[in-house]
Amino acid sequence: MERPSLEINLPDTHEEGKLYVVDSLNNLNKLNVCPDESQRSLDEENTGGTGENMAGSNTRNQCLLFVTFILTLIISLALVSFVIFLIIQTRNKMDQISSRLLSEKKNIEELKKINNILLKHLNQSGIKD
Repeated sequence: MERPSLEINLPDTHEEGKLYVVDSLNNLNKLNVCPDESQRSLDEENTGGTGENMAGSNTRNQCLLFVTFILTLIISLALVSFVIFLIIQTRNKMDQISSRLLSEKKNIEELKKINNILLKHLNQSGIKD
């Protein structure tokens, strides 16, 4: 069973362009002939079989992981700072309210004393119905 040859009419191109097209056709032919091992063989050809592609990928993944970790730390720090700010603000407001309540309590006690003094004075003056 013979495969038909792939013929492509190439316009007048430079020699490098022809080589690129021939390499692409060879890679395509390898994909059609042996699809199971095609990716491995293409990777070996592209990297020279030394695994440079995998090393670059690992380095890129580590860099991405490191950047993600740093961003997570920065966001966490910002959230913690915001929570601390809210706690401090709430404590200040509570202190203000507490001091107002104490001053109002003193005012109420003074009013009670004045009321008692007025009642005693009225009772002593002998106003009778």
